[in-house]
Amino acid sequence: MRTGTGKIDPDLRARGLLMKVVNGTFTERRLRLIHRLMKRPRTLIKDDTLEIRQVAVSRPDGSAMRVLIFGPREPRTNAPGVLWLHGGGYAIGAPEQALSMARRLIEASGCVVIAPDYRLSIEAPYPAALEDAYAALLWMKNHARDLGIRDDQLMVGGDSAGGGLAVAVALYARDRGEVSIAYQMPLYPMLDDRMTTESARNNDAPVWNSRSNAIAWRLYLGALFGADDVPAYAAPARATDYRGLPPAVTFVGELEPFRDETQQYVRNLREAGVAVDFMLLDGCYHGFDQVCPSAAVSRRATDFVVERFMYAVGHYFAEQDGDKLDHHGPASASRTC
Repeated sequence: MRTGTGKIDPDLRARGLLMKVVNGTFTERRLRLIHRLMKRPRTLIKDDTLEIRQVAVSRPDGSAMRVLIFGPREPRTNAPGVLWLHGGGYAIGAPEQALSMARRLIEASGCVVIAPDYRLSIEAPYPAALEDAYAALLWMKNHARDLGIRDDQLMVGGDSAGGGLAVAVALYARDRGEVSIAYQMPLYPMLDDRMTTESARNNDAPVWNSRSNAIAWRLYLGALFGADDVPAYAAPARATDYRGLPPAVTFVGELEPFRDETQQYVRNLREAGVAVDFMLLDGCYHGFDQVCPSAAVSRRATDFVVERFMYAVGHYFAEQDGDKLDHHGPASASRTC
């Protein structure tokens, strides 16, 4: 899908074209360089409006995973808990990227946001990221009281690869039955390794294009790349059963590679009887809300997510270790009140 300059939203155009000149494609070499630079020692980020701390969460193999916890300056009890997974094509990125979204969600609800520094494909391909994200989800459930959150309102979200990972975690949690998720927020998620949709083929939009996408999937899937039997936990578009997944909100830009796979995910959820709110945004490339956060279309997209999140806070719950027949239906993972 070719994207001309005139198709880009005017508020996004200048910065998008600049990024296209500076970094037309995330090559493997560039991804590896960014990964190396981002792995340097970090100073804990600060925000006067939030309480931010860092903990070490044990993986099943005994190694430690760095996890950031964002919360209100004045902690509450019985708040929602949100697992937020950062983007970066599964190859780069860090939990610090969650700051902006965490601030919005916390300001609106007083929730607590858990952001794990999951292993990236350059250091460990699939299933490492999924294992880490799920370990963080279980940790959030098991420490709900200490975190001041209610264990019947655990939510997952993320952007780009983090959105794809959020869907994978939702599928994995549904199938394992160890933790129930009340709501999901996978924003413009990276879901389909096959890259056969119209929007994923020959896409030359700013920030993320078809070439970047293919490189990132190859790094993430490793020996599985190009196989016919890629697990749905690795590429959630491969799933065939969407029943029992939690209600969702998502949005995607009209010009980006993930447009069609996001729309297909929305259709799959609705056909499975899962409530989902969706917004397609004209003239928008991948990650526009982060590249140009003050643009009108970016504010509209973020406001939409926060509004639906607040609806979920008031209406969607998922009891832990309970009888799931008491929820939306025999195969559902959430209930309303």
